[in-house]
Amino acid sequence: MTPAESPYQSYVYAYPHKTAYRPLPARPSLADLWRGEKQDALSLYLHIPFCEVRCGFCNLFTRIGSPEGLTTAYLDALERQAGQAREALSDTAEFALAAFGGGTPTYLTAAELERLCDIAEHRMGADLRSIPLSVEASPDTATADRLQVLAERGTTRLSLGVQSFLDEEARSAVRPQKRAAVEAALGRIRDAGFPVLNIDLIYGIDGQTAVSWIKSLDAALSWQPEELYLYPLYVRPLTGLGRHADSTPSPEWDAQRLTLYRAGRDHLLANGYEQVSMRMFRRSGAAGASAGEYACQTDGMVGLGCGARSYTSKLHYSFDYAVDAREVRRIIDDYVAAPDFSRAELGWEMTDEETRRRHLVQSLLQGEGVDLAAYRERFGSSPEQDFPSELTGFAANNWLAAGADRLLLTAEGLAWSDAIGPRLFSAGVRERMAGYSPK
Repeated sequence: MTPAESPYQSYVYAYPHKTAYRPLPARPSLADLWRGEKQDALSLYLHIPFCEVRCGFCNLFTRIGSPEGLTTAYLDALERQAGQAREALSDTAEFALAAFGGGTPTYLTAAELERLCDIAEHRMGADLRSIPLSVEASPDTATADRLQVLAERGTTRLSLGVQSFLDEEARSAVRPQKRAAVEAALGRIRDAGFPVLNIDLIYGIDGQTAVSWIKSLDAALSWQPEELYLYPLYVRPLTGLGRHADSTPSPEWDAQRLTLYRAGRDHLLANGYEQVSMRMFRRSGAAGASAGEYACQTDGMVGLGCGARSYTSKLHYSFDYAVDAREVRRIIDDYVAAPDFSRAELGWEMTDEETRRRHLVQSLLQGEGVDLAAYRERFGSSPEQDFPSELTGFAANNWLAAGADRLLLTAEGLAWSDAIGPRLFSAGVRERMAGYSPK
Protein backbone atom coordinates (compact mmCIF):
# COMPACT_ATOMS: atom_id res chain seq x y z
CA MET A 1 0.00 0.00 0.00
CA THR A 2 1.53 3.31 -1.09
CA PRO A 3 0.51 6.77 0.16
CA ALA A 4 -1.34 7.32 -3.12
CA GLU A 5 -3.43 4.27 -2.29
CA SER A 6 -4.11 5.29 1.28
CA PRO A 7 -7.72 4.76 2.39
CA TYR A 8 -7.36 8.06 4.29
CA GLN A 9 -7.15 10.78 1.66
CA SER A 10 -9.69 13.28 2.94
CA TYR A 11 -12.85 13.45 5.04
CA VAL A 12 -15.49 14.65 2.57
CA TYR A 13 -18.19 16.24 4.72
CA ALA A 14 -19.08 18.80 2.05
CA TYR A 15 -18.38 19.27 -1.63
CA PRO A 16 -16.52 21.21 -2.76
CA HIS A 17 -14.15 21.77 0.17
CA LYS A 18 -13.67 25.34 1.39
CA THR A 19 -10.06 25.27 0.18
CA ALA A 20 -11.54 25.43 -3.33
CA TYR A 21 -13.32 28.70 -2.55
CA ARG A 22 -11.83 31.94 -3.86
CA PRO A 23 -12.75 35.65 -3.63
CA LEU A 24 -15.79 36.45 -5.78
CA PRO A 25 -14.92 39.44 -7.99
CA ALA A 26 -18.55 40.44 -8.46
CA ARG A 27 -19.41 40.10 -4.72
CA PRO A 28 -23.01 39.18 -5.53
CA SER A 29 -25.73 40.37 -3.20
CA LEU A 30 -27.41 37.75 -1.04
CA ALA A 31 -30.78 38.96 -2.26
CA ASP A 32 -29.78 38.13 -5.85
CA LEU A 33 -28.31 34.76 -4.84
CA TRP A 34 -31.41 33.60 -3.01
CA ARG A 35 -34.00 35.01 -5.43
CA GLY A 36 -35.89 32.11 -6.99
CA GLU A 37 -34.22 29.48 -4.79
CA LYS A 38 -36.18 26.66 -3.17
CA GLN A 39 -36.65 27.91 0.40
CA ASP A 40 -39.30 25.70 1.99
CA ALA A 41 -36.83 23.38 3.78
CA LEU A 42 -33.63 25.29 4.53
CA SER A 43 -30.89 24.35 6.96
CA LEU A 44 -29.60 26.93 9.44
CA TYR A 45 -26.07 26.74 10.81
CA LEU A 46 -24.62 29.10 13.44
CA HIS A 47 -20.85 28.96 13.97
CA ILE A 48 -19.14 29.81 17.27
CA PRO A 49 -15.35 29.98 16.68
CA PHE A 50 -14.16 29.67 20.29
CA CYS A 51 -12.69 26.80 22.30
CA GLU A 52 -11.15 26.53 25.75
CA VAL A 53 -8.24 24.50 24.31
CA ARG A 54 -7.13 23.43 20.84
CA CYS A 55 -6.67 19.70 20.38
CA GLY A 56 -3.57 18.50 18.57
CA PHE A 57 -5.53 17.11 15.62
CA CYS A 58 -7.93 20.03 15.19
CA ASN A 59 -7.95 22.03 11.96
CA LEU A 60 -11.31 23.66 12.52
CA PHE A 61 -11.76 27.40 12.30
CA THR A 62 -11.54 28.34 15.99
CA ARG A 63 -9.50 30.40 18.43
CA ILE A 64 -8.49 29.58 21.97
CA GLY A 65 -10.12 31.77 24.57
CA SER A 66 -11.50 35.24 24.02
CA PRO A 67 -10.46 38.65 25.34
CA GLU A 68 -13.05 40.36 27.51
CA GLY A 69 -15.98 41.50 25.42
CA LEU A 70 -15.14 39.50 22.30
CA THR A 71 -17.96 36.97 22.61
CA THR A 72 -20.44 39.81 23.05
CA ALA A 73 -19.03 41.61 20.03
CA TYR A 74 -19.15 38.38 18.06
CA LEU A 75 -22.82 37.82 18.92
CA ASP A 76 -23.50 41.46 17.96
CA ALA A 77 -21.97 40.76 14.53
CA LEU A 78 -23.86 37.48 14.27
CA GLU A 79 -27.10 39.34 14.92
CA ARG A 80 -26.27 41.95 12.27
CA GLN A 81 -25.47 39.20 9.80
CA ALA A 82 -28.67 37.32 10.65
CA GLY A 83 -30.79 40.37 10.01
CA GLN A 84 -29.26 40.94 6.59
CA ALA A 85 -29.37 37.26 5.69
CA ARG A 86 -33.06 37.04 6.59
CA GLU A 87 -33.82 40.08 4.45
CA ALA A 88 -32.28 38.26 1.48
CA LEU A 89 -34.68 35.32 1.88
CA SER A 90 -38.28 35.23 0.80
CA ASP A 91 -41.03 36.05 3.28
CA THR A 92 -42.17 32.42 3.13
CA ALA A 93 -38.74 30.83 3.74
CA GLU A 94 -38.83 28.03 6.30
CA PHE A 95 -36.15 26.06 8.13
CA ALA A 96 -36.25 22.29 8.41
CA LEU A 97 -33.30 21.89 10.78
CA ALA A 98 -30.69 23.86 12.66
CA ALA A 99 -27.25 23.29 14.15
CA PHE A 100 -24.82 25.17 16.35
CA GLY A 101 -21.21 24.21 15.67
CA GLY A 102 -17.71 25.50 16.01
CA GLY A 103 -15.37 25.67 17.71
CA THR A 104 -17.41 24.86 20.77
CA PRO A 105 -20.85 26.50 21.00
CA THR A 106 -21.00 25.70 24.72
CA TYR A 107 -17.94 27.92 25.20
CA LEU A 108 -20.62 30.61 25.44
CA THR A 109 -22.19 31.25 28.83
CA ALA A 110 -25.78 30.20 29.52
CA ALA A 111 -26.97 33.78 28.93
CA GLU A 112 -25.02 33.96 25.66
CA LEU A 113 -26.55 30.65 24.53
CA GLU A 114 -29.98 32.16 25.20
CA ARG A 115 -29.03 35.03 22.93
CA LEU A 116 -27.74 32.62 20.28
CA CYS A 117 -31.09 30.83 20.29
CA ASP A 118 -32.89 34.18 20.11
CA ILE A 119 -30.89 35.08 17.00
CA ALA A 120 -31.88 31.80 15.36
CA GLU A 121 -35.53 32.19 16.31
CA HIS A 122 -36.29 35.90 16.28
CA ARG A 123 -33.87 37.11 13.63
CA MET A 124 -33.93 34.10 11.28
CA GLY A 125 -37.40 32.74 12.03
CA ALA A 126 -36.35 29.17 12.85
CA ASP A 127 -38.73 27.47 15.29
CA LEU A 128 -36.13 25.59 17.31
CA ARG A 129 -38.69 23.66 19.34
CA SER A 130 -40.33 22.13 16.28
CA ILE A 131 -37.32 21.22 14.12
CA PRO A 132 -34.23 19.12 14.81
CA LEU A 133 -31.52 21.16 16.54
CA SER A 134 -28.03 19.72 16.97
CA VAL A 135 -25.42 21.32 19.24
CA GLU A 136 -21.75 20.43 19.75
CA ALA A 137 -20.17 20.49 23.21
CA SER A 138 -16.99 19.61 25.08
CA PRO A 139 -16.84 17.95 28.50
CA ASP A 140 -15.60 20.99 30.42
CA THR A 141 -18.16 23.36 28.87
CA ALA A 142 -21.15 21.00 29.21
CA THR A 143 -22.21 22.62 32.47
CA ALA A 144 -25.65 22.15 33.97
CA ASP A 145 -26.77 25.75 33.35
CA ARG A 146 -25.71 25.68 29.70
CA LEU A 147 -27.34 22.30 29.12
CA GLN A 148 -30.55 23.50 30.74
CA VAL A 149 -30.75 26.42 28.32
CA LEU A 150 -30.18 24.15 25.31
CA ALA A 151 -32.73 21.59 26.49
CA GLU A 152 -35.37 24.24 27.17
CA ARG A 153 -34.80 25.85 23.77
CA GLY A 154 -35.47 22.61 21.90
CA THR A 155 -32.11 20.89 21.33
CA THR A 156 -32.78 17.38 20.07
CA ARG A 157 -29.19 16.21 19.68
CA LEU A 158 -26.20 16.97 21.89
CA SER A 159 -22.85 15.86 20.45
CA LEU A 160 -19.97 15.49 22.89
CA GLY A 161 -16.40 15.42 21.65
CA VAL A 162 -14.67 12.80 23.78
CA GLN A 163 -12.18 11.22 21.31
CA SER A 164 -10.91 8.74 23.94
CA PHE A 165 -12.00 7.70 27.42
CA LEU A 166 -8.41 6.75 28.25
CA ASP A 167 -6.40 9.61 29.72
CA GLU A 168 -3.13 8.48 28.17
CA GLU A 169 -4.65 8.42 24.68
CA ALA A 170 -6.20 11.85 25.19
CA ARG A 171 -2.76 13.18 26.13
CA SER A 172 -1.24 11.54 23.05
CA ALA A 173 -3.80 13.38 20.88
CA VAL A 174 -2.88 16.62 22.69
CA ARG A 175 -6.33 16.78 24.28
CA PRO A 176 -5.93 17.61 27.96
CA GLN A 177 -8.90 15.95 29.64
CA LYS A 178 -9.59 13.45 32.39
CA ARG A 179 -12.01 10.57 32.13
CA ALA A 180 -13.68 11.63 35.36
CA ALA A 181 -14.59 14.97 33.76
CA VAL A 182 -15.94 13.21 30.66
CA GLU A 183 -18.10 10.86 32.72
CA ALA A 184 -19.42 13.74 34.81
CA ALA A 185 -20.34 15.67 31.66
CA LEU A 186 -22.15 12.66 30.22
CA GLY A 187 -24.13 12.36 33.44
CA ARG A 188 -25.21 15.99 33.19
CA ILE A 189 -26.15 15.55 29.54
CA ARG A 190 -28.30 12.50 30.30
CA ASP A 191 -29.92 14.36 33.21
CA ALA A 192 -30.82 17.22 30.86
CA GLY A 193 -32.91 14.78 28.81
CA PHE A 194 -31.78 15.37 25.22
CA PRO A 195 -33.46 12.82 22.91
CA VAL A 196 -30.19 12.05 21.13
CA LEU A 197 -26.72 11.84 22.63
CA ASN A 198 -23.83 11.51 20.20
CA ILE A 199 -20.29 10.68 21.32
CA ASP A 200 -17.31 11.36 19.04
CA LEU A 201 -14.33 8.99 19.27
CA ILE A 202 -11.03 8.86 17.35
CA TYR A 203 -8.96 5.87 16.28
CA GLY A 204 -5.37 5.83 15.07
CA ILE A 205 -3.95 7.71 18.08
CA ASP A 206 -0.29 7.03 18.76
CA GLY A 207 -0.04 4.15 21.22
CA GLN A 208 -3.63 3.05 20.74
CA THR A 209 -4.23 -0.69 20.38
CA ALA A 210 -7.22 -2.82 19.48
CA VAL A 211 -7.63 -3.60 23.18
CA SER A 212 -7.53 0.04 24.29
CA TRP A 213 -9.84 1.03 21.42
CA ILE A 214 -12.48 -1.47 22.52
CA LYS A 215 -12.11 -0.28 26.12
CA SER A 216 -12.88 3.24 25.00
CA LEU A 217 -15.83 2.04 22.93
CA ASP A 218 -17.21 0.07 25.87
CA ALA A 219 -16.93 3.13 28.09
CA ALA A 220 -19.01 5.02 25.53
CA LEU A 221 -21.51 2.18 25.17
CA SER A 222 -22.14 2.18 28.92
CA TRP A 223 -24.00 5.46 28.35
CA GLN A 224 -26.14 3.89 25.60
CA PRO A 225 -25.67 6.81 23.20
CA GLU A 226 -28.19 7.02 20.40
CA GLU A 227 -25.34 7.83 18.02
CA LEU A 228 -21.59 7.29 17.86
CA TYR A 229 -19.17 8.86 15.41
CA LEU A 230 -15.87 7.04 14.88
CA TYR A 231 -13.26 9.31 13.26
CA PRO A 232 -9.89 8.21 11.88
CA LEU A 233 -7.11 10.44 13.12
CA TYR A 234 -5.67 12.80 10.52
CA VAL A 235 -2.49 14.84 10.97
CA ARG A 236 -3.05 18.05 9.03
CA PRO A 237 -0.84 21.06 8.31
CA LEU A 238 -0.63 23.81 10.95
CA THR A 239 -2.29 21.67 13.65
CA GLY A 240 -0.53 20.83 16.90
CA LEU A 241 0.25 17.32 15.73
CA GLY A 242 1.09 18.54 12.24
CA ARG A 243 3.85 20.77 13.56
CA HIS A 244 5.64 17.79 15.08
CA ALA A 245 4.77 14.83 12.86
CA ASP A 246 4.79 13.80 9.22
CA SER A 247 1.29 14.21 7.79
CA THR A 248 1.96 11.74 4.96
CA PRO A 249 0.13 8.47 5.66
CA SER A 250 2.42 5.48 6.08
CA PRO A 251 1.41 1.93 5.16
CA GLU A 252 1.78 0.94 8.81
CA TRP A 253 -0.46 3.73 10.08
CA ASP A 254 -3.03 3.06 7.36
CA ALA A 255 -3.08 -0.62 8.31
CA GLN A 256 -3.49 0.29 11.98
CA ARG A 257 -6.39 2.64 11.28
CA LEU A 258 -8.13 0.11 9.03
CA THR A 259 -7.73 -2.58 11.69
CA LEU A 260 -9.14 -0.32 14.39
CA TYR A 261 -11.98 0.84 12.13
CA ARG A 262 -13.05 -2.74 11.43
CA ALA A 263 -12.77 -3.70 15.08
CA GLY A 264 -14.88 -0.70 16.11
CA ARG A 265 -17.44 -1.27 13.37
CA ASP A 266 -17.86 -4.93 14.21
CA HIS A 267 -18.07 -4.19 17.93
CA LEU A 268 -20.84 -1.66 17.42
CA LEU A 269 -22.77 -3.91 15.03
CA ALA A 270 -22.56 -6.71 17.60
CA ASN A 271 -23.90 -4.34 20.27
CA GLY A 272 -27.07 -3.32 18.46
CA TYR A 273 -25.92 -0.41 16.33
CA GLU A 274 -26.58 0.19 12.63
CA GLN A 275 -23.96 1.67 10.33
CA VAL A 276 -25.17 4.87 8.68
CA SER A 277 -21.85 5.83 7.07
CA MET A 278 -18.16 5.13 7.52
CA ARG A 279 -18.20 7.36 10.60
CA MET A 280 -21.75 7.31 11.92
CA PHE A 281 -23.46 4.53 13.86
CA ARG A 282 -26.99 4.71 15.30
CA ARG A 283 -28.42 2.49 18.03
CA SER A 284 -31.18 0.30 16.58
CA GLY A 285 -34.60 1.58 17.59
CA ALA A 286 -33.19 4.75 19.13
CA ALA A 287 -34.74 8.15 18.72
CA GLY A 288 -33.49 9.89 15.60
CA ALA A 289 -32.55 13.50 15.04
CA SER A 290 -33.13 13.42 11.30
CA ALA A 291 -34.08 16.45 9.32
CA GLY A 292 -37.46 15.23 8.16
CA GLU A 293 -38.03 16.64 4.71
CA TYR A 294 -34.62 18.31 4.42
CA ALA A 295 -32.26 16.70 1.91
CA CYS A 296 -28.62 17.79 1.93
CA GLN A 297 -28.28 17.04 -1.79
CA THR A 298 -31.00 19.44 -2.90
CA ASP A 299 -31.94 21.94 -0.20
CA GLY A 300 -30.14 25.15 0.66
CA MET A 301 -28.28 26.16 3.79
CA VAL A 302 -27.86 29.51 5.49
CA GLY A 303 -24.66 29.73 7.51
CA LEU A 304 -24.07 32.50 10.05
CA GLY A 305 -20.75 33.26 11.70
CA CYS A 306 -17.29 33.74 10.26
CA GLY A 307 -16.59 29.99 9.99
CA ALA A 308 -19.90 29.07 8.37
CA ARG A 309 -20.70 28.34 4.76
CA SER A 310 -23.96 28.77 2.86
CA TYR A 311 -25.37 26.88 -0.11
CA THR A 312 -27.64 27.96 -2.92
CA SER A 313 -28.15 25.85 -6.02
CA LYS A 314 -25.77 28.07 -7.99
CA LEU A 315 -23.18 29.20 -5.43
CA HIS A 316 -21.52 27.98 -2.25
CA TYR A 317 -20.10 30.87 -0.24
CA SER A 318 -18.41 31.67 3.06
CA PHE A 319 -15.84 33.91 4.74
CA ASP A 320 -12.11 33.30 4.71
CA TYR A 321 -10.74 30.10 6.26
CA ALA A 322 -7.61 29.54 8.33
CA VAL A 323 -6.06 27.23 10.91
CA ASP A 324 -3.08 29.29 12.10
CA ALA A 325 -3.97 31.13 15.33
CA ARG A 326 -2.91 34.57 14.09
CA GLU A 327 -4.90 34.25 10.88
CA VAL A 328 -7.96 33.00 12.76
CA ARG A 329 -7.81 35.98 15.11
CA ARG A 330 -7.50 38.35 12.15
CA ILE A 331 -10.55 36.89 10.41
CA ILE A 332 -12.63 36.99 13.60
CA ASP A 333 -11.60 40.61 14.24
CA ASP A 334 -12.57 41.56 10.68
CA TYR A 335 -15.92 39.78 11.09
CA VAL A 336 -16.69 41.50 14.37
CA ALA A 337 -15.93 44.92 12.88
CA ALA A 338 -17.89 44.40 9.64
CA PRO A 339 -21.02 46.52 9.26
CA ASP A 340 -22.24 44.90 6.05
CA PHE A 341 -22.99 41.22 5.46
CA SER A 342 -25.25 41.66 2.45
CA ARG A 343 -22.82 40.25 -0.13
CA ALA A 344 -21.00 36.95 -0.68
CA GLU A 345 -17.23 37.33 -0.38
CA LEU A 346 -15.66 33.92 -1.17
CA GLY A 347 -17.18 30.94 -2.86
CA TRP A 348 -17.48 28.38 -5.62
CA GLU A 349 -19.96 28.56 -8.49
CA MET A 350 -21.90 25.34 -8.97
CA THR A 351 -22.23 24.11 -12.55
CA ASP A 352 -24.53 21.27 -13.58
CA GLU A 353 -21.60 18.86 -13.47
CA GLU A 354 -20.59 19.99 -9.98
CA THR A 355 -24.17 19.62 -8.79
CA ARG A 356 -24.22 16.03 -10.04
CA ARG A 357 -20.90 15.34 -8.34
CA ARG A 358 -22.14 16.82 -5.08
CA HIS A 359 -25.30 14.72 -5.22
CA LEU A 360 -23.27 11.57 -5.82
CA VAL A 361 -20.74 12.34 -3.08
CA GLN A 362 -23.40 13.09 -0.50
CA SER A 363 -25.41 9.98 -1.35
CA LEU A 364 -22.87 7.28 -2.20
CA LEU A 365 -20.89 7.74 1.02
CA GLN A 366 -24.01 6.99 3.07
CA GLY A 367 -25.07 3.47 3.90
CA GLU A 368 -28.34 3.94 2.01
CA GLY A 369 -26.45 4.87 -1.13
CA VAL A 370 -27.83 6.63 -4.20
CA ASP A 371 -31.54 6.44 -4.94
CA LEU A 372 -31.31 5.85 -8.69
CA ALA A 373 -34.89 6.88 -9.43
CA ALA A 374 -34.43 10.17 -7.57
CA TYR A 375 -31.14 10.79 -9.37
CA ARG A 376 -32.73 10.15 -12.76
CA GLU A 377 -35.71 12.35 -11.91
CA ARG A 378 -33.40 15.20 -10.96
CA PHE A 379 -30.80 14.92 -13.70
CA GLY A 380 -32.40 12.85 -16.47
CA SER A 381 -29.51 10.39 -16.43
CA SER A 382 -27.86 7.76 -14.25
CA PRO A 383 -24.63 7.91 -12.24
CA GLU A 384 -23.17 5.28 -14.56
CA GLN A 385 -23.81 7.54 -17.54
CA ASP A 386 -22.40 10.63 -15.82
CA PHE A 387 -19.37 9.09 -14.09
CA PRO A 388 -18.46 5.91 -15.98
CA SER A 389 -14.71 5.96 -15.33
CA GLU A 390 -15.02 6.66 -11.60
CA LEU A 391 -17.66 3.98 -11.03
CA THR A 392 -15.79 1.45 -13.15
CA GLY A 393 -12.75 2.00 -10.94
CA PHE A 394 -14.83 1.59 -7.79
CA ALA A 395 -16.31 -1.64 -9.09
CA ALA A 396 -12.86 -2.98 -9.93
CA ASN A 397 -11.87 -2.48 -6.29
CA ASN A 398 -15.02 -4.32 -5.11
CA TRP A 399 -16.33 -1.13 -3.55
CA LEU A 400 -19.77 -1.26 -5.21
CA ALA A 401 -22.63 -3.57 -4.27
CA ALA A 402 -25.21 -4.87 -6.70
CA GLY A 403 -28.62 -3.25 -6.39
CA ALA A 404 -31.55 -2.76 -8.73
CA ASP A 405 -32.81 0.55 -7.38
CA ARG A 406 -29.82 1.92 -5.44
CA LEU A 407 -26.11 2.40 -6.01
CA LEU A 408 -24.45 1.17 -2.83
CA LEU A 409 -21.01 0.77 -1.36
CA THR A 410 -19.96 -2.62 -0.08
CA ALA A 411 -18.70 -2.96 3.50
CA GLU A 412 -15.18 -2.59 2.12
CA GLY A 413 -16.29 0.38 0.08
CA LEU A 414 -17.57 2.13 3.20
CA ALA A 415 -14.20 1.47 4.84
CA TRP A 416 -12.54 3.30 1.93
CA SER A 417 -14.97 6.25 1.92
CA ASP A 418 -12.15 8.74 2.49
CA ALA A 419 -10.49 7.55 -0.72
CA ILE A 420 -13.71 7.25 -2.72
CA GLY A 421 -14.95 10.77 -2.01
CA PRO A 422 -11.85 12.57 -3.33
CA ARG A 423 -11.93 10.48 -6.51
CA LEU A 424 -15.27 12.10 -7.31
CA PHE A 425 -13.83 15.64 -7.20
CA SER A 426 -13.79 17.49 -10.50
CA ALA A 427 -10.55 18.59 -12.12
CA GLY A 428 -11.43 22.20 -11.35
CA VAL A 429 -11.93 21.52 -7.66
CA ARG A 430 -8.71 19.52 -7.49
CA GLU A 431 -6.80 22.37 -9.12
CA ARG A 432 -8.22 24.94 -6.71
CA MET A 433 -7.50 22.77 -3.66
CA ALA A 434 -3.97 22.08 -4.84
CA GLY A 435 -3.41 25.83 -5.27
CA TYR A 436 -4.59 26.66 -1.79
CA SER A 437 -1.89 27.87 0.59
CA PRO A 438 -2.60 26.78 4.19
CA LYS A 439 -2.73 29.66 6.63
